Amino acid sequence: MALSTVASTTSLIKQSNTTTSIQQRATLFNSLELNDDQILDIVHVPHLSDDETCDPNLYNIVSNIILRSQSPIISAASSKPEFSTLKLISCQMICAASAAHCVHQPTMWILQHLKRYSWDAKALITIAALSLEYGSLVHLSQFQTNDVLGSSLRQLNQVQSRSLSAELTELVTYIMQVFQHIKKWATFSAEGYDPDEVPSLTEAFLAIPVVVYWTIAATVASTANLVGVSNYELSKYRVRLSAAVKELITHLTRCSEQIGYVQNSIDVMTDFDKAKYIVGKLTALIYPRNGTQNLLPKIFEGSFLVKEGIEVFKQKHVLVFISGLYSVEDEIALLNSIHDRLQEDPKEVKNFNKEEFKILWIPIVDEWNDGRKDLFKSLKSKIKFYAVEYFSELPGLKIIKERLNFVTQPIAPLFTPGGAILNENALEVIFEWGIEAFPFRKSDGEDLTLKWKWLWDLLFKATPALQVKKDRFIFIYGGNNNTWIQNFTQEVSQLKRNESIQRADVIIDYYQLGKGEGNSVPSFWFGVERKKQNKKHQETVGCEIQKIVKCLFCLKRDPQGWAILTKGHNIKFLCHGQAVHQTLAEFQNWKGKVLIEGFDNAFKKYYDDKVKEISATQTCEFINVGYTSSVIATITCPNPSCGRVMEVSSVNYKCCHRDDDINC
Repeated sequence: MALSTVASTTSLIKQSNTTTSIQQRATLFNSLELNDDQILDIVHVPHLSDDETCDPNLYNIVSNIILRSQSPIISAASSKPEFSTLKLISCQMICAASAAHCVHQPTMWILQHLKRYSWDAKALITIAALSLEYGSLVHLSQFQTNDVLGSSLRQLNQVQSRSLSAELTELVTYIMQVFQHIKKWATFSAEGYDPDEVPSLTEAFLAIPVVVYWTIAATVASTANLVGVSNYELSKYRVRLSAAVKELITHLTRCSEQIGYVQNSIDVMTDFDKAKYIVGKLTALIYPRNGTQNLLPKIFEGSFLVKEGIEVFKQKHVLVFISGLYSVEDEIALLNSIHDRLQEDPKEVKNFNKEEFKILWIPIVDEWNDGRKDLFKSLKSKIKFYAVEYFSELPGLKIIKERLNFVTQPIAPLFTPGGAILNENALEVIFEWGIEAFPFRKSDGEDLTLKWKWLWDLLFKATPALQVKKDRFIFIYGGNNNTWIQNFTQEVSQLKRNESIQRADVIIDYYQLGKGEGNSVPSFWFGVERKKQNKKHQETVGCEIQKIVKCLFCLKRDPQGWAILTKGHNIKFLCHGQAVHQTLAEFQNWKGKVLIEGFDNAFKKYYDDKVKEISATQTCEFINVGYTSSVIATITCPNPSCGRVMEVSSVNYKCCHRDDDINC
């Protein structure tokens, strides 16, 4: 033996003796009388896991000795721990006499001596120290009698008077099985999983110190019995070790399930990122990667099953409505309205085809039960767009929460046919502007804000009391006919208090333009006139503003009056006096549609019908009899016996309807 090795061993022995003398002065515990909570308190704090590992070949070596597994061994330049450490640990275990406290003492010494090692390394090094004695006895038992060296070693080790009891062999084999669970825990821990995603890994960590303690304690008792210095009842140590391992296995089973879920989420995330088209993106969100045919999600359009499934969205823009099941009636009504408006002309707006836009509802439910399934089916029966029916946790839930930023409030990311996100939450611009925000990009909402900002500035200046809230409808009205003003004020006031309006959770406010503000009304129209004169900017928004100005002057010429209907800052309709007054006065005729279609949509349909009805009864052509004037062209009498030039006795006036129907 080299001098350095002898010196090292001597130092370790001195350290051992010093440590042992300190422990002897401490309270002497009987391991079998301690419960696991007491052991955790004793072991965990002073023996916190460190990150030092042992030789990666050590397990194969130990397995070959104890289990005869014949695992391949790769030579290493250096081995950890050193032989001296293994031998010293072996000596500590051999010295465990039969006294009740003599297992706990060396167990604690081993844990202290290996404190810089990880928990799995502590257990494996201790088992390796056992293998020094266990392997020698097994190997020497196999020497032939004609082998002089073997016979001498057998005699010196008194193999002929020693034997491996079945109880000891079974316990040592079981200890190796236990180490597999410790090793599995160490493998899981090394992967660095998020504790929130794999919570059972934290629970397993609390069980590990107790399992390692009983692994070492059982190894100490086995080594002492193997050498013959004691005669411990090994079955008692196996019972305690089995109980600790059973709890660990429970946690590890849950860990495997949770890690499987995490890994599946990672795979789904990869599928989502790699998908180049909308169908691939949606497949990653709602289709399980290994789902059987009868467990695949179903796609419905309203209440009708879509046979082609997810392929119905191929080459489409898809507005993905993501929400829970509760308090989504407003969103569903709004999206039903958008679905209907996508079918209307004009089909192409801003180079986007309305018919290529689809809406898909993906409901998010923590846990499905019969009540939630019934609620989903009830909601599904009311929608006109597409919906996903899948009564399990969505495969893409992690993507929906982390990539699409869904928390609790409904969102509606807009995807292009190529799978790119055009708007992270188009629901915001849709709630504010409705179909006017098509194709629902953020820039479309910004353009609409710019389009109407100048008018709101004039309205606020003319009517300082005006208050705008995004969830309220507002009628702003005016005109020169005081009778119409009074009648309209009365009708809108009654509408505001109507039971059907309140039941539909519709809030209506109304303001007469410039009421009580002196000369603010002329100032308002002067501001509109100034906007008409500003034709410097001819970009898209500028052209839209000019259309609005033209329509406002058309309303100003209405002899009855006019009204503007808004929801929040979204100016929805510019209305002529007689038609809007009759629409409100005849609310009983269309109140049933408010709950189904929304107040603004129900209002517009009835108002448009009323405009057509009034136009049909009031001809745009009349003859002013008795009006005489000079006319450029002369017409002779068609009676061939006369032939004289006829005089003008009447003039026929007919509107050319050059104004756009939408604007006036």
